[in-house]
Amino acid sequence: MHGDKTDEKTPEEQKHLMKQAEHRDHHTGMLEDFKRRFVISVILSIPVLVLSAHIQAFFGFELTFPGDEIAVFVLSSVIYFYGGYPFLTGFFNELRTKTPGMMTLIAVAITVAYIYSSAVIFGLEGEVFFWELVTLIDIMLLGHWLEMRSVMGASRALEELVRIMPSVAHLVKDDKVVDVQVEELKVGDSVLVKPGEKVPVDGVVTRGGSSVNEAMLTGESLPVQKKAGDTVIGGSVNGEGSIEAEVRKTGKDTYLSQVIDLVESAQGSRSRTQDLANRAALVLTVIALSVGILTLAAWLYFGSTFVFALERAVTVMVIACPHALGLAIPLVVAVSTSLAANSGLLIRDRQAFERARDLQAIIFDKTGTLTEGKFGVTDIVPLADMNREDILRLTASLESNSGHPIAVGITDSARQKGLDIKSPESFNSIPGKGVEGVVEGRKLKVVSPGYLRETGISIGDESVGNVEKQGKTVVFLLEEERPLGALGLADLVRRESREAIDRLKSMDIKCMMLTGDNEFVARWVSEELGLDEYFAGVLPHQKAEKVKEVQQKYIVAMVGDGVNDAPALVQANVGIAIGAGTDVAIESADIVLVKNDPRNVADIAVLARKTYSKMFQNLLWATGYNAFAIPLAAGVLYTSGIFLTPAAGAFLMSISTVIVAINAKTLRM
Repeated sequence: MHGDKTDEKTPEEQKHLMKQAEHRDHHTGMLEDFKRRFVISVILSIPVLVLSAHIQAFFGFELTFPGDEIAVFVLSSVIYFYGGYPFLTGFFNELRTKTPGMMTLIAVAITVAYIYSSAVIFGLEGEVFFWELVTLIDIMLLGHWLEMRSVMGASRALEELVRIMPSVAHLVKDDKVVDVQVEELKVGDSVLVKPGEKVPVDGVVTRGGSSVNEAMLTGESLPVQKKAGDTVIGGSVNGEGSIEAEVRKTGKDTYLSQVIDLVESAQGSRSRTQDLANRAALVLTVIALSVGILTLAAWLYFGSTFVFALERAVTVMVIACPHALGLAIPLVVAVSTSLAANSGLLIRDRQAFERARDLQAIIFDKTGTLTEGKFGVTDIVPLADMNREDILRLTASLESNSGHPIAVGITDSARQKGLDIKSPESFNSIPGKGVEGVVEGRKLKVVSPGYLRETGISIGDESVGNVEKQGKTVVFLLEEERPLGALGLADLVRRESREAIDRLKSMDIKCMMLTGDNEFVARWVSEELGLDEYFAGVLPHQKAEKVKEVQQKYIVAMVGDGVNDAPALVQANVGIAIGAGTDVAIESADIVLVKNDPRNVADIAVLARKTYSKMFQNLLWATGYNAFAIPLAAGVLYTSGIFLTPAAGAFLMSISTVIVAINAKTLRM
């Protein structure tokens, strides 16, 4: 019994799994049902075809026996009621909900064919076409089976997300490791994650270090190095080292649960294009039934036999089935939502995502979005005969004992360059001015411009003035009061930001920045990235107004991560929140980026355009195909020897459906 317990899931996961399992079992059952009905109907159709006078004449053979017509009637009846059952029940469901669609068309077509042929068998003058009836049902069943396979293939992403969570965690308590169920963990508990295991919940590393594979969750292809103080996500896979982590979120609060909720709500949200497709399907249904009746009347009026006129009418109704149209949008939506989630783009509002294809301008928040939100060295100006790396190394060594943001920024920049930072031999703080100490036997100081003014030390280098004009923080390295170099520090621009801006501008999208920082800093960041425009000194309550101002000229997306960005995210045509930002910003957004990577904004625009393109192609194929096929089925080219039988119409309609399904799948490419 204890062994079975390790396979349990948290209550939230059980709920998601049950919901997904019910959904999957329902579709799997329907899929198997269609497959079974198709196989049995095809087997029963073979003798019907062999005994058909049309088939015998076409292949040049003759096979008759007493009661052969009754045998064909019985087999056709079984196929009509058994193979046609899904379409007949679907017809009544559509009537009950007052939404006539493809099931109505199929049911009317096969019922008219069956009743008329049965009447002929029992004495009515005319010609049976049971073979057309059975092949029509066979092809319809095949088309539905293929479509359902496509739909099921596109909807498995959520189930896979739920299943990646482990059920057991190693709880560290009183220096002992105890295996417990994940749902028993509480915020503040400490868990051990061994090499190769999955992280059980969201937390922060407290001991150890390792690389963690977060690809399934964030789309980050390379393993991410984790050390004490770094966050880990439940469901990610630990690499080569053991780590201990403090539990920060459990159950519904975990990242993975939130992702699942977001994806579920996105799949459930309405699509404008889908609404258009549904309206088109309804119109097509009315047209098909009307044209079918008119076709019957017209051929009878021009002197054709009732059998021929009826065949034309049946073919019109079969070939006009809006099956492909009904599948055109849902399949693309399913594929694009799955693609987006796997790439770390969480769509909360489908209509906003569709609007993203028309974006003309994107406004970025600066701090934490285009920049890293932390100090770093951007400029090094030598003021003596020293190279830049030595200036940075000596400054970082002296500052390595300080926790001041400037000191941390300098030491981090030196470490990123792989410089050898040594602890100072002595260290003192100069209150409000800087620090001093001995490094490698040299008496050094790192001071502010204020210290230089007070001591009368003059710096005549124009480069230092240019750095100060950019609004950057400048500090000086001195040796025995002699300037060795100056370092400019600023909120570092993300490397990814440059690529993101370049990609967006290549798509003819204007790139702008909104910041509360001063004019000098804003101009520097704008010039670094090649932005089209920037707005500096904007107070939090003014951000939404600025977005509204830009909206007078463009369709606008806003990208931000802070509480003060929330009103602007709501105001924008498309609100995009950085996933690592605040809950308020995420709740206000239409789309959430899992990673702090501005390049994903360009991914959204690309995916939105490609998704719309696939939707449009599918709608065009489904409606255009019907516009071409209906007149042909009605017999407008009959005098030229061109007309479609009901079976040929059914085959072409199914081909149309399969093409739509395949086209939706190509979105993954």
